[in-house]
Amino acid sequence: MRVVHLACLFAALFASAGPALAKVPYFDDRSTPEAVVRSLYNAINRHEYSRAYSYFSEPPAKDLDAFAKGYDNTASVKILEGAASSEGAAGSTYFSLPVAIEATDKSGKKQVFAGCYTLRLADPTIQTTPFAPLHIEKGDLEPAKGDLTAALPNRCGDTPPPADATLEKAKAAFLKDYAGSCPVIDATTGDMTPGKWDIGFNYESDPRGTPERKATLFRFACAQDANNDTAVYYLADDKGDIRNLRFAVPQLDIRYGNEETKKKVDRIYLIGFKVVSQLPGSDFDTQDQAITAHDKWDAKGDAGTSGKWIFRYGETSLVHYDVDAAFDGKENMKPVVNYDASP
Repeated sequence: MRVVHLACLFAALFASAGPALAKVPYFDDRSTPEAVVRSLYNAINRHEYSRAYSYFSEPPAKDLDAFAKGYDNTASVKILEGAASSEGAAGSTYFSLPVAIEATDKSGKKQVFAGCYTLRLADPTIQTTPFAPLHIEKGDLEPAKGDLTAALPNRCGDTPPPADATLEKAKAAFLKDYAGSCPVIDATTGDMTPGKWDIGFNYESDPRGTPERKATLFRFACAQDANNDTAVYYLADDKGDIRNLRFAVPQLDIRYGNEETKKKVDRIYLIGFKVVSQLPGSDFDTQDQAITAHDKWDAKGDAGTSGKWIFRYGETSLVHYDVDAAFDGKENMKPVVNYDASP
């Protein structure tokens, strides 16, 4: 079957001009294969064809005018991408990304296309100027039947699928969300494989007797200082959607007898709660299906906090939180939150 690029198909399908599409939020991200292709179609939806043209190493048209003309009558484009696979070759990493696309023309007619994009990133550590970011080498798409989910290819060509597509999505999300804030990302070019656990749960709305749903928890190391290692967590739900977990923690107003030595605590006031994404000294307790964290406030470990978050109805729930605020060389944790019981 002959394969053509989507722009050429659009040129044939959508030949007439039409009103400009209302602006959608600007999105330009070249950090992952998925992000590059999403950025391409964001530019197309915003009619920013010069930007769309720039995502290709060799654009699929003789010039920018010809490229833009292929989208003359395109009202909008929706995209659904699968999990990218990758392989290294001669100082570059090549990515294959399965996609399905629904194009709507200005009369409301819809057409679905499916296929694969090939992207390339030359090793950034050996590049000179001008720097070449991750870019699209080619896109091979053809008309497809069904909705986006039905049309999305399971894999691209002869490229083997990732050993764990959910893990690859979690890694990509971690790199995107925490580049610049988790030093471990910038300090290593080696393996950043996270801790991984399977979790069973039910939503609160599930009828009694509903079979247990399955989710996967990922723990990524983030940073290390003199007192603590910190980590961030991602959860892949039963549909495979990835989200960065947030954790409720108490906000405390601590009053000392002597504010300089802080050896004796007069009062501890619970003044509210805040939400954090990084937990110090944390791990997953498989027996309780709970994340625990221990924050040391000094090298001695005689002051700090300890928390426990269980998985309940597909969310994390703070059930226990202790604090030892006295820097007195002794461990004497006292609870400020204590709901450590499953419903």
